[in-house]
Amino acid sequence: MALCGAVLGPFLDSYHSAFGVLQYDQPITAALWGSADHPALITAWWVPVLFGLAGWLIGWLYIALDAILSTRKNVQSPSPPKILVGIALFTFQYWLSGVFVATGILDRTGILNAMSLYAVTGFWVLDGSMAGFLTSMATALGGPLIEVGLLSLSRADMMPGGYHYTDLGETGFFPLWIAPVYFLGGPAVGNLARGFWNTLLRSTNHASPNGETSVKPGCPVCNDTRCVSCPNCDGVGQYTAMGGRSVRCTSCAGRGFVICRACFSEYDDDPNDIEAIREFMSRMPD
Repeated sequence: MALCGAVLGPFLDSYHSAFGVLQYDQPITAALWGSADHPALITAWWVPVLFGLAGWLIGWLYIALDAILSTRKNVQSPSPPKILVGIALFTFQYWLSGVFVATGILDRTGILNAMSLYAVTGFWVLDGSMAGFLTSMATALGGPLIEVGLLSLSRADMMPGGYHYTDLGETGFFPLWIAPVYFLGGPAVGNLARGFWNTLLRSTNHASPNGETSVKPGCPVCNDTRCVSCPNCDGVGQYTAMGGRSVRCTSCAGRGFVICRACFSEYDDDPNDIEAIREFMSRMPD
């Protein structure tokens, strides 16, 4: 996570440099896919370190709070596309905030409102868990506070390669719309951490002392397929009623299988939540 933060973070931060949101006293630039006049990377020596530390902290906060607060298993296991969408949404937010500043389409308050709405919507789409909310709030509060310290050191000429915001905003250091940008970093980084964590858990399969691999036994009823033959129609999808009529089974909607209830607890599913069960079944292939 630290490596991901150290690599991706400076490129996100470069949007703010390119659009004039902030300026480094001693910038380090690299044209890459840009040009000499508009380099793709504008950063300072300490920026990768800071983003790397942020990635490490946010990632472990997510993993720890998921365990403490018993986050639902389906939320703890984001799919690779969902992880990538989260990173893309966070990247777009960085870019969009810079565009708003550079073009002057919105004033400071307008940008704050737009970024706040974007961050809240993104959070509910990507996560919505209490663990994620607490981590995102900590990021939205802690990130700006760290910046206050860095900016204070820069002003006092106590930080080599310091920086400053072009708009000191409501705080005298930066505009408040920075906070919701930090907030959306929570689920973007957190879901990536969840993905890495789940991959590590699956790959370990804890080897036993004699060298054999111990694998957690699956559901003895459905063999971890999450579905079993419909008991109402014996897995046929229809049954014969009086008069020899063939009737479509309403219990399984004619599909011949229903969700396995023996392993509900393994996936933190609620057996009484009929709508959730129907939604899950609708995603099962025939």
